[in-house]
Amino acid sequence: MTEALLAVVMVPREGASGGFVLFVNMAAVILIFYFVLIRPQRREQERQKQMIAAVGKGDEIVTTGGIVGTVIRADPDRLIIKTGGETKITVERSHIARKSSADDRSEFDPITGQNR
Repeated sequence: MTEALLAVVMVPREGASGGFVLFVNMAAVILIFYFVLIRPQRREQERQKQMIAAVGKGDEIVTTGGIVGTVIRADPDRLIIKTGGETKITVERSHIARKSSADDRSEFDPITGQNR
């Protein structure tokens, strides 16, 4: 049904302006881009901002560079994380990729390729 409707709308009629059809096509493309690409990306950015703002002392995080560590001090724009051993690294909040959860830390057996 929608294909037939599109075929009727897209075919220029006698006396109809071709500019109107072009305008409708461009409007449809813009709407598709908005709902498929732009809107979901904005939601993801908002979720990321909220997650970064909520990071505090004791949280385990992963940076965009792949460094995993536990937050030992949280400043408004920077975090000090403790990685393996006694190594401490200062990281800007904007470089946090995600928080680690208990599901991420499950034991993985590299030989069988499955969780234990």
